[in-house]
Amino acid sequence: MLLREALRMVPLFAHLPDDLMQWVIDNSSEVHLENGECLFEEGRPARYFFVLLEGGLLVTKRIGNRDVVLTMHEPGAFTGEIPLLAGSDYVASGCAVGASRLMRMEADEFYRMLGICTVIGRGIFAAMANRIQTTEALVQQSEKLSGLGKMAAGLAHELNNPAAASQRAVQQLHEKMQQLHTSSQQLAQCITAEQWEQLAQLAAGLSTKPLNALERSEREDELLSWLDERAIAESWELAPAFVEVGLTVADLDALAATIASADLERALGWLEASLSVNDLLATVEQGTTRISGLVKAIKEYSYMDRAQLQEIDIHEGIENTLVILKHKWKGGIEVIREYDSRVPRITAYASELNQVWTNILDNAIDAMQGKGTIHIRTMQKGMFVCVEIADNGPGIPADVQSRIFEPFFTTKDVGKGTGLGLDTAYRIVVVDHNGTITASSVPGETTFRVCLPETFVK
Repeated sequence: MLLREALRMVPLFAHLPDDLMQWVIDNSSEVHLENGECLFEEGRPARYFFVLLEGGLLVTKRIGNRDVVLTMHEPGAFTGEIPLLAGSDYVASGCAVGASRLMRMEADEFYRMLGICTVIGRGIFAAMANRIQTTEALVQQSEKLSGLGKMAAGLAHELNNPAAASQRAVQQLHEKMQQLHTSSQQLAQCITAEQWEQLAQLAAGLSTKPLNALERSEREDELLSWLDERAIAESWELAPAFVEVGLTVADLDALAATIASADLERALGWLEASLSVNDLLATVEQGTTRISGLVKAIKEYSYMDRAQLQEIDIHEGIENTLVILKHKWKGGIEVIREYDSRVPRITAYASELNQVWTNILDNAIDAMQGKGTIHIRTMQKGMFVCVEIADNGPGIPADVQSRIFEPFFTTKDVGKGTGLGLDTAYRIVVVDHNGTITASSVPGETTFRVCLPETFVK
C-alpha cells in the first residue's frame, strides 16, 4: 500500500487537506521491522514520532525485575509524542509484533507539523493526555505491587529468623527436658532438700556483667580445668553454659563442698540441663515477641480494620515504616531520630502517608548502597507538622533535581528497583492532604521535607 493511502487510514491524518498530507509525506520516512525487532528502548534519547501503518507494536516498561506491558498498538496508532514534547528519554520500550511498517518523523519536523496543522495538534494532545493518565495509573499500580513484593520478601526474611530460632529451641527443649527429668529422678534418691535448694539457686543464674570474647574464653578455660580435674563427663558442654549465667570456680567449689563426689557429676548435669532449659525458653520468648512485634508493625503500617481518614501520630507511622524496611537498612545504616514530642496528632490518610515515608526512605537506602546515616526530624511550623528525612548519600544530580516529582522519572538504572515513586509521594502529600513536599540535595546531604496540616477539608 502506498504511503498516502496508508496515512488516509490513520484517524490522525484522515481529514488532512492534500497539501498538508503531501507535506507530511515529504517530511517523513518509512521504517520496516521484523517480528521482535525494537523500534525504541526505555532510557534512550527520544528522536522520532512514529505512526503504525501495518503490524503491531508492543510497548513495555521495566518495573522491578520484570517488563510490564503498557499497551499493544494496532495500525493507526501513533507513539513517541510524549518524550518529544517533554524533552525526555523514552519512558518505555516498543518492539514489533509480526512484520511491521511505520511512518517515522524526526523531532524537528514533528514540532513544525504541530505548528502547521492545528487539527493534528489537537488530536495528538487529546490522545496524549488520556495516554499519560492511563499509563501513569498502570505504572503506579505495578510499582505498588512490585514494592509490596519486595516488602513481603523482606518481611519474610525478618520473620524467618525468629521463627527458625524458636523452632530450633523447641526441638532442643525436648532433649533437654528429657535429660532434666532423668537427672532429677537420679538426684532425688541421693541429695538432701538443702542441697536441692543450693542447686536451684545456682540454676536461677547470677547477676553478671556482659563478657567480651577474651574474658569469656578465659572463664571457660578455668571451668574446663576444674571439671577435667574431677573427671566430669562432657565438660566442654557444661563450661559454656555455666559461664553464660556467671558461675565461677568459687561457685562450683562451694557446691562440691556440700555434695558427695559420687553425686557431683549428676548434680552438675542436672544444673546444665536446667540452665539450658531456661535459656531455650528465653529464646522461644524472644522469637515469639519479635514475630508479634513485626505483625503489629505490619498491621499498624497498613492501618488494617481502621477508617481511612483518622487522627494519627506521625511518629508511629515513621517507626512502623522503619520496621518494615529494617531488612534493607539494619546492616550498615544508622538511623538518627530527632522527634519533637510536642508535635500534635494530625488528621490524615494514614496508610497513604506510610507510602510517602516508604518511598523517601527506600530511595535514601538505595542511594547510600547500604552504608551511611539517615537523620529523621519532626517539628511544628504554625498549623503544619513537618518531617525532614536527610541522608548523607551522593546526592541527586543538580540537572535533574527539578524533575524528581515527574511521573515515570527515575535516576535508577533501568530495571533496578520500582522507580523513585516521588510522583506518588507528591500526589499523596499535595493533592490528598493539602500539604507540601520539597527536596534539596548536594553531595553528602539530600533532604526531603514534608509538611502536613493538622486538619484539612477534602
